[in-house]
Amino acid sequence: MNAPTSFRPAGPLPAAPLAPYTGAWNAKLAAHLLRRAGFGGSPADVARLAALSMNDAVDSLIHFPAVDLPAQPTLPDDRNELQGGDATQAGRERRMAARRAANIAMSTWWLQRMLKTPAPLQEKMTLFWHGHFTTAEGAKGVLAQDVVNQNTLYRTNALGNIRDLTQAVSRDPAMLKYLDNARSQKAHPNENYARELMELFTLGIGNYTEQDVRESARAFTGWTVRRPFRGGGFFEYAAQHDDGQKTFLGRTGNLDGNDIVSIIFEQPAASKWFARKLLSYFVYDDPEPELIDAVAAALVKNDFETAPVLSMLLRSNVFYSARTYRALVKSPVEFVVGSYQLYGIDTVDLPTLGVLNRMGQTLFHPPSVKGWDGGIAWLNSQTVLTRENFASTLMASQQMMSAQSWLSAGVPANARAAVDKLVGTILYGDASEAGMAQVQAYLDGTGTSALGTFSPENFEERMRGGAYLTMAMPAYQLS
Repeated sequence: MNAPTSFRPAGPLPAAPLAPYTGAWNAKLAAHLLRRAGFGGSPADVARLAALSMNDAVDSLIHFPAVDLPAQPTLPDDRNELQGGDATQAGRERRMAARRAANIAMSTWWLQRMLKTPAPLQEKMTLFWHGHFTTAEGAKGVLAQDVVNQNTLYRTNALGNIRDLTQAVSRDPAMLKYLDNARSQKAHPNENYARELMELFTLGIGNYTEQDVRESARAFTGWTVRRPFRGGGFFEYAAQHDDGQKTFLGRTGNLDGNDIVSIIFEQPAASKWFARKLLSYFVYDDPEPELIDAVAAALVKNDFETAPVLSMLLRSNVFYSARTYRALVKSPVEFVVGSYQLYGIDTVDLPTLGVLNRMGQTLFHPPSVKGWDGGIAWLNSQTVLTRENFASTLMASQQMMSAQSWLSAGVPANARAAVDKLVGTILYGDASEAGMAQVQAYLDGTGTSALGTFSPENFEERMRGGAYLTMAMPAYQLS
């Protein structure tokens, strides 16, 4: 597959885009719902949703069931190491080893949760918040345990109140360190968090002034972390808080961080900011202004509660429209986790972490405070090749051989029947005739006499090769 240079959704904005969808409900749309509100799932997961009504299917995702998975990973204790510790070469190597071990532990833990959770939307929203309120492990003394605790905060508030989550993030030790507020004192207010809170997290450029940044920074002074290099929690250091009068976004008073967040969420720009973010993540990129305004109004009406607004989106005309279908590029995490789920592989192996890194997405290490660009930026000649190599390696892996997969269940009558099974299960029919002909030629042994014709004796190997070719098609890169 060649990397596309641009991508735009097809089809017009439907009439009454946020009105409840009342059209046909089938496995194809159930798979679409599960890709967007999860990572794709298995054919059995899709069939289970397809057997429900659309409303019941959405309810099953919005209302999280109990999850019997490890709440947090077991991490090596990196607190002493990040304080500096032994300055010798051996000490530096121990610090590097401790960080590597922590990163492996927490990344595999989260990927396993995504893979096996009965609440896929909870993990999808945790990933959403991780890319929105970004923090990177290791930067500015941010401990592995700090970002794991932050990850738990996002999971706990996955579909909760956005204003409340923003208040909690403002006190989060990982964030306080990452954006330097832990060192902000009344004599020298640090403006980093105050600026990014408005620019990237809640309002966007053009909806505040430089004076607002300065006044906000004063309000956040004294919000710090107790014993920051020992994993301490939030601490409000009253002696270092500026308790003077401040004027922020037109409001004057002895404002603190709580007041700043509350005032931000009174601004019309805040509801539009989060409406655009939710639409770009769950519906399609560059949503129309009228669609943003409608979702923003729903956020305000619901006092910034995420659950009712996302529930509305996942039931809407626009969500099931041609404009939305296959209109988002899968992130590397979606691509990998969805592929594991597709074939019933239930354990993430260590090399997968390197694969995700080469695809451009390393969990707990977003590239900057603005997170991952996403969208078409996920696809270039290098990352597309990495996706294809991952699919090829997966098909030949011991994990694949050990999985009880639909791929080896039942021998198709002939190569065409095998193609229909592959394209029907992997892509729900979203393949061109030319693409299907290529897979059939491979299965038939056309031009590859060493493989022989499709037969019961070689069908498992040939089906794995056909699955790889199907995964390399453009539609598989899209959610």
